[in-house]
Amino acid sequence: MIARDRVSKLTANLVLLAMGVLFVLPLLWVLFASINRTAGLTVQFPTHPTLGNFRAVLNTDTTYRPVLNGIILCGGAALLTMICAVLAAYPLSRFKSKFNRPFLLTVLFCTGLPITAVMVPVYGLFVQLNLIDTLGGTIMFMATASLPFAIWLTKTFMDGVPISLEEAAWVDGAGSMQALRRIVLPLMWPGIAVVLIFTFIGMWGNFFVPFMLLLSPERLPASVSIFTFFGQYGEPNYGQLAAYSLIYTFPVLMLYLLLSRKLGGAFALGGAIKG
Repeated sequence: MIARDRVSKLTANLVLLAMGVLFVLPLLWVLFASINRTAGLTVQFPTHPTLGNFRAVLNTDTTYRPVLNGIILCGGAALLTMICAVLAAYPLSRFKSKFNRPFLLTVLFCTGLPITAVMVPVYGLFVQLNLIDTLGGTIMFMATASLPFAIWLTKTFMDGVPISLEEAAWVDGAGSMQALRRIVLPLMWPGIAVVLIFTFIGMWGNFFVPFMLLLSPERLPASVSIFTFFGQYGEPNYGQLAAYSLIYTFPVLMLYLLLSRKLGGAFALGGAIKG
């Protein structure tokens, strides 16, 4: 029996190690290829490391403007999504109605709807409303597409805030919006940080929507401009592609670092309610 347990543990550890190697190898390729002037598809440490790949991609057309467009596009859409998700989740969490469950089921259905299934009618609608090739229109659509998932997550976190805290505020004369702003939101900042990060990451990696709705090269975000490395110019420069990929991940890492202290916080409700 002991020998069998040891074999089972060894097998499980080997499987986990193999899975870890499969995840690490692509990351090692990106890191090594970014400082390799002659990078290929194989993972190899460069014999003569160089920063030339970074210098080649750090220019306005390739990196600076697309990254700025992506921050404006995804940041604006993520903030709009969070505002709408909080306003939608609050009545669903706090007020009981016979329409809550049908609404939540409809939202759940929308989370499983593939974006490619709605892009054709959306494109036609944007053409009629003159919203094609506008950052504002694209921001609104990306926020709308991310809203169902954000509502579900926000409502889940909001359910963890005791309604008795709001009732105490109502007794003191506060309205629903005042209680939401002064009681609920401060207590669910960790949840808001989680939803914001997940929403931003999903938008930051979105290629199809901005590719369809934005036509001008000067408005394209980084998720679309990376496609130029695989264009009609033949085999891509893998070193420059790897360098650009590292730069492309920088805004997401910065957002995570800025909000990481919120992720570790629990809902500090202990002692908030007196017996």
